[in-house]
Amino acid sequence: MSKPRYWLIVPAAGSGQRMKADCPKQYLRLDHQYILDITLSRLLDNADFSGCVVAIRADDPWWPETAASSDARIESCAGGAERADSVLSALEALASRADDDDWVLVHDAARPCLHPNDLERLLTQLQDHPVGGLLATPVADTLKLVASDSNQVETTIDRRHLWRALTPQMFRCGALRMALKAAIASGYPVTDEPRPWNTQAMFPVSLRGDRII
Repeated sequence: MSKPRYWLIVPAAGSGQRMKADCPKQYLRLDHQYILDITLSRLLDNADFSGCVVAIRADDPWWPETAASSDARIESCAGGAERADSVLSALEALASRADDDDWVLVHDAARPCLHPNDLERLLTQLQDHPVGGLLATPVADTLKLVASDSNQVETTIDRRHLWRALTPQMFRCGALRMALKAAIASGYPVTDEPRPWNTQAMFPVSLRGDRII
């Protein structure tokens, strides 16, 4: 059996409405570079990916101006209305090349501050896992549970077992494709990469802290 390969997917079809900027946040500039270009270089220059697909809006006017658009390692595809739609579209673009047991890493377009050591830990610790996992960090804020009808505080949430999901999130191609199709078909809201539908698999988490769970 051939060794599983690694593929990168970056959903970048969002409009960035919450930023209230003149362009989506992935096209804002840091030191004269698009955030999207910085994000992609942080990943592609620090791991051996077999290919990368960036899901963009069909009418995206900024993509042709990026360094990524002329990078031979990167291709684009049409994204969707939601993040899950864009990730699934990118998976379909890889379908003829990526095996079900290959790994796919999904990373947010506007998260350029990925440390190479975190990426290396994720790849190393999950390389033999049957399903996958993600980067995460412990919740530091105090969290309150409020009543939906009054906004009155009901209790303080125990944060000892709460973690903020980060990206990349790394899963087997076939399992992720199946999970996204099932979630979208059922109308289940997906804000990051779900576990395979109707399985009991628990994803290990590669942490940016001092514990591995």
